[in-house]
Amino acid sequence: MGIDLIAGGRYVGHKNRTRQVSENVYLGLLTQLYKFLARRTSAKFNKIVLKRMFMSRVNRPPMSTSKISLHMKDNKESKIAVVVGTVTDDVRMLEMPKMRICALRFTEGARARIVKAGGECLTFDQLALLEPKGSNCVLLRGRRNAREAVKHFGVPGSPGSHAKPFVRSKGRKFEKARGRRRSRGFKV
Repeated sequence: MGIDLIAGGRYVGHKNRTRQVSENVYLGLLTQLYKFLARRTSAKFNKIVLKRMFMSRVNRPPMSTSKISLHMKDNKESKIAVVVGTVTDDVRMLEMPKMRICALRFTEGARARIVKAGGECLTFDQLALLEPKGSNCVLLRGRRNAREAVKHFGVPGSPGSHAKPFVRSKGRKFEKARGRRRSRGFKV
C-alpha cells in the first residue's frame, strides 16, 4: 500500500477551527456577519476577529479594564478597543478613563464603570456598522497563560522547575519531608 498522493498524501495541515463549535445562537449570528465581512472586505481585521470568534473559551481569555486602559494610552483615546472575549472590572484601578470598548461580553461591574466614566460598551454588530474594516480600532487580547491551571504544568519538585504542586495545604507536614530538607535524609 502506498500513499494516496492524489488525495494529498499524509499532509494533515493545521488544526485551526473553520466553524463555531459553541451552540450559542448569538455568537452564531456574529460569526455569520463576520464571515460575510471577511469575504467581502479586503481588511485583515475581519478575518482575525472571525478566527478568534471560532476559538474555544480557553483561547479567548478575559481582559481587565486596567490592561485595556494601558494599551489605549498615547494618541489612542479616540479609537475603539476590540476584545474578542470578556471584559472584566479591575477594582484596583481608581480612575477609569473614558474608553470605547467592543467585546463579546462585559461583566456587570465593568459595564457600569465604563458607562459611568462616559465611555461606551459596544457589541460586534454595532462595531460592524461603525467600522466595517476595523480602521479606527485597536485589536487586543488577554493573557492566555494567566490561568491557574497553567501554573501546575510541568514536574513539581524537579530541579529548576517552578511548577506548582497540587497540595492540600502549605505547611510543615505537606511535601516538606524527605528530599526537601537536609534534616530529613537529603535535599534536592
